[in-house]
Amino acid sequence: MLLYIFLSDNDYFLLILAVDEIKMSETTNYDVIVIGSGPGGYVCAIRCAQLGMKTACVEKSKTLGGTCLNIGCIPSKALLQASEKYEEAEHHLGKMGVKISKMALDLKAMMKHKDDVVQANTQGIEFLFKKNKIDWLKGAGKLEGKGVVFVDGQSYKAKHIIIATGSDVVSIPNVEIDEKQIVSSTGALKLESVPKTMTVIGGGYIGLEMGAVWSRLGTKVTVVEYLDRILPGMDQEISKEMLKILKKAGVEFKLSTKVNSAKAAKGGVTLEIEPAKSGDVEKMKSDVVLVSVGRKAYTDKLGVDKAGVKTDDRGRIVTDAKFKTSAEGVYAIGDVIAGPMLAHKAEEEGVVLAEMLAGQSGHIDYNLIPGVVYTWPEAAQIGKTEEQLKDDGVAYKVGKFPFMANGRARAMNATDGFVKILADKKTDKVLGVHIIGPEAGTLIHEAAVIMEFGGSAEDIARTCHAHPTLAEVVKEAALAVDGRPIHI
Repeated sequence: MLLYIFLSDNDYFLLILAVDEIKMSETTNYDVIVIGSGPGGYVCAIRCAQLGMKTACVEKSKTLGGTCLNIGCIPSKALLQASEKYEEAEHHLGKMGVKISKMALDLKAMMKHKDDVVQANTQGIEFLFKKNKIDWLKGAGKLEGKGVVFVDGQSYKAKHIIIATGSDVVSIPNVEIDEKQIVSSTGALKLESVPKTMTVIGGGYIGLEMGAVWSRLGTKVTVVEYLDRILPGMDQEISKEMLKILKKAGVEFKLSTKVNSAKAAKGGVTLEIEPAKSGDVEKMKSDVVLVSVGRKAYTDKLGVDKAGVKTDDRGRIVTDAKFKTSAEGVYAIGDVIAGPMLAHKAEEEGVVLAEMLAGQSGHIDYNLIPGVVYTWPEAAQIGKTEEQLKDDGVAYKVGKFPFMANGRARAMNATDGFVKILADKKTDKVLGVHIIGPEAGTLIHEAAVIMEFGGSAEDIARTCHAHPTLAEVVKEAALAVDGRPIHI
């Protein structure tokens, strides 16, 4: 229907404005609103849009991608890769006949490389949002009654609301993070000069990775860990091997040691530590202290309590097997719910939830989520550890094979570590795979695929692997489960 209205120029202008306002109000209704644009949030939003749902994603930061793309996974891997190249050039390439003279560190350029990588990734997410017609609602999101999200002064309605706000760093008593001298992983990614000394509080994934970056660049790194081992969530044999390798690389460790306090001053940071063996309080000084003792679910200022969304004693949102919260129409995925705080875990949950909302089925086997430590060498695992199998009373077989006996590893001058396969003693089904060595984070996915289909060690052993490759170490470890490795 056509409508002809004769108005003055000014009246016509006002009419156009009124029409625009009507259009704006129409865009406040969505099938899905995702709060948070990290790996879980943006992947979920994209999959929802692919499945035909009108989708919006709330993000308060200036860029999309959340912690992972901006101040976590991606920038840390950029620095890990760059620092690894630096160390290789300084200490190892000469053994392979590559002589380098007048080598120098350009930290500013290294940081620019890191920032460029981050920018490319975050802009990539913006492109994907436009491609999939996903609206970016800029501002902090807050639940405001049934099916309503409040963002930057405006309310938006949705049939489904998904909380994917991720996690935040935590500290310990008497240690105040200032992101200058006492830093979290965020501050450790932005140091303007190479400190002479660094104390890392916490011997987990993030602490070891960031400690490795600065150790390679010339910092004397000391890791202080409350427990009696590093990488407490990994197989104990992997943990011991990693400790040995990092010590050889020059990193010092104080295990079974509590940090009572850390005070920053002009001359550096003074820490009070308490080794469990002696019980005596000791003091140590460091130019920079990195606090890496874990992360907590980020649910602050979301209005979860008023919305009727229940949380557990650790502040995580409680959900059922289909990611439903206690509030109707509200779901949660990623670091804000139980389970490992890993980007790929959040991504899988985002995809599965989107498909469930579209009436499809979805499934995640939480026992088959790989974990990777991106030091050099890398460490990776999937499935059960040997300690878990013992605790569960499961009879199992072990197959191990060292990288030292692999031709490709020798050619790469990267022979530290091994592959360890745990298989059911009766059925030979692969129950866990643990790798420490070159490209462990890539090699672990052969195990992921075979375990996803319930495969056996014999299945790996009978599969032809290209020669010479690092993947042959996985095959040899599978052969070793049955006591018949070839090259050892």
